[in-house]
Amino acid sequence: MTSDMTARMLRLLSLLQTRREWSGSDLADRLQVTVRTVRRDIDRLRDLGYPVDSARGHAGGYRLAPGTDLPPLLLDDDEAVAIAVALRTAAGGLTGIEETALRALAKLELVLPRRLRGQVTALQGAVAGIAWDDRGPRADPALLAALAVACRDHEVLTFDYTTRTGATTPRRVEPQHLVASGPLWYLLAHDTAKNDWRVFRLDRITGPTGTGRRVPARDLPGDDPAAFVADRLSAAPTRHRAVATVQAPADHVRAHTRGLATRIRPLDEGRCLVDVSDDSLTRIAQTLAGLTADYTLDADPDVVDHLRAAARRALHALPATG
Repeated sequence: MTSDMTARMLRLLSLLQTRREWSGSDLADRLQVTVRTVRRDIDRLRDLGYPVDSARGHAGGYRLAPGTDLPPLLLDDDEAVAIAVALRTAAGGLTGIEETALRALAKLELVLPRRLRGQVTALQGAVAGIAWDDRGPRADPALLAALAVACRDHEVLTFDYTTRTGATTPRRVEPQHLVASGPLWYLLAHDTAKNDWRVFRLDRITGPTGTGRRVPARDLPGDDPAAFVADRLSAAPTRHRAVATVQAPADHVRAHTRGLATRIRPLDEGRCLVDVSDDSLTRIAQTLAGLTADYTLDADPDVVDHLRAAARRALHALPATG
């Protein structure tokens, strides 16, 4: 039984921060106290300024609600280190968050115990990143956070989605996972209208709205969100078709390329097909240039024209030889 009231209230606050909603009996079991004691401790938290909502009845429970001020968060050692390192590298993949992340990091480092500061310093000193001027579409942190909460709570969402052709359609989905691929983020969700799994690019989602309806989590085919999204992306239609027959084993090509794992198909022990089709002619050229073996190419005329023009420019740039 958790008899020390201060320790018990800190434990209660920690539990409320780990899950969307708790029943009074569940909290009582975790704290090894009575439901009546839980109610009194909830009232004490409210007196301290923590916005704890409660609902009566069979489906009722307690949850931390949004308030006017952000209450203190309780973090264990691993969580504190993870957050510090994440804040240090938060500039990658998100837009408009660099300065905010550094301010939050400064506040966190002020209160980190001495035993953790060495770990954070070592990790930050060992990790480096390259910042490119043009990273393409980047995720909105507010949108990313809202979708993460919806995935956690299995809350049905509605939003407008702009397809690759520019058409915008309303969607109603059961969000399941967020998957990052380079600078892009994707939402993996079950589309209720189509009764099928769909992958949505976050930079094409607008106006996400929670419906308040929660549903049980669905079983994802293969039980691997990242692999599922990668497979769907590789099968998605592209503007420019290009397929290379590479004179190297599939495993060799897979080990020396990035993001093409599901688009490499072995032909025999020494050859494989690599589908480098893409919406961008430049990316097709870059991918082909990264192949470390000879290949023949079956591609659309616009792809061939782009590669020939790039080759002419490269040859023209080379110094003349005797």
